Amino acid sequence: MTDFWLMASANGAFQAGDLVSTCSIGRSGVVAAPEKREGDGASPLGKWRLKRVFYRADRIDRPETSLPAIPLKESDGWCDQADHPLYNRPVSLPFAASHEKLWREDHAYDVIVELAHNDDPVVAGLGSAIFFHLAHDDGRATEGCVAVSLEDMLRALKQASAETLLEISA
Repeated sequence: MTDFWLMASANGAFQAGDLVSTCSIGRSGVVAAPEKREGDGASPLGKWRLKRVFYRADRIDRPETSLPAIPLKESDGWCDQADHPLYNRPVSLPFAASHEKLWREDHAYDVIVELAHNDDPVVAGLGSAIFFHLAHDDGRATEGCVAVSLEDMLRALKQASAETLLEISA
């Protein structure tokens, strides 16, 4: 197991190994993972494994990381409709059920790291699309994710492995 870890706290502090910086978390703060609900705007407390990286190859080069890295396509989405069989899973657009578009005009999803939250098994309504992604230029809160600058993201991913955890703490 790796000694590298990531930590994001409710007060906006971010740490990745020896990197100390800032982050954005959910607009509603943090919530205990079992109390997380779809659309509540809260980031779930806990330790979440980094699964894979999605990135906009038209905007940035493949991030240097040992994690699987997948170029995004304009048709990529993520199902956030709790009663759908593909809830909290990637989907191809167009998609009739409620979903989030991963190909965005802003830069927040130029790099997305899928976190192992509510994925084994997926529980309807317990939260979907909890990602580690890029912060908005204005530093505003997320919808329940953790967001950092591009520089901090690339530095963290360079050291990350399949054993790396992102801890969201109070």
